[in-house]
Amino acid sequence: MSNTSTRTLVLNALFVALVFLLGMTPIGIIPLGTINLTILHIPVIAGTLFLGLKSGMLLGFIFGLCSTLSAFGLSLTAPSALAAALGAKSPLLLIAMCFVPRLLVPVITWFTKIMLSGNEKRAYLADSVASILGSVTNTVFYLSLMVLFYSLAGLDVNNLIHKLGIHGLNFFGVIGVIASGAGGLEALASFFIIPPVVAALNKVKKLTFGSY
Repeated sequence: MSNTSTRTLVLNALFVALVFLLGMTPIGIIPLGTINLTILHIPVIAGTLFLGLKSGMLLGFIFGLCSTLSAFGLSLTAPSALAAALGAKSPLLLIAMCFVPRLLVPVITWFTKIMLSGNEKRAYLADSVASILGSVTNTVFYLSLMVLFYSLAGLDVNNLIHKLGIHGLNFFGVIGVIASGAGGLEALASFFIIPPVVAALNKVKKLTFGSY
């Protein structure tokens, strides 16, 4: 195995370990009762920008796996009420809801970076925009699939919302609050954290390994 392949393998392993560690604990998937807030998109997006699309897809898969395990109560993070309700009605739809958005995150992130990266001076801007769109992709597709799958599963969503103690909002209102609140925080965190981290990683890589 060449030195380049070994380095790539090691870096992939480190990112996978980070995503899995965060994803199996309340550090990465933060329980809020009705739904869980996540920061797992941050290492997935950072890994995609730093290592490429293939590595990003692997990280997206691990993100989806952790999300699925959490939704079924198989991690240290309690499943959100909305995910648990869907899982009780249709486990397959829940699995799809956990995996599909997470696999789309690296795709949108990578192709946004490719389209915007004209030269080295624009790399930081490209990473910034890609980070935001990657985060928004996760939020929009996850919540959109939740709405779609709740309908397909025949769940009485408004009755569920009332049982959770949420009054004055219907299901779509709750989704809107989650999208603007939790989704907005996740996008802001991506914008401020990921680009400088990726820039620092690229600088360390260049100083340590040169171009490879």
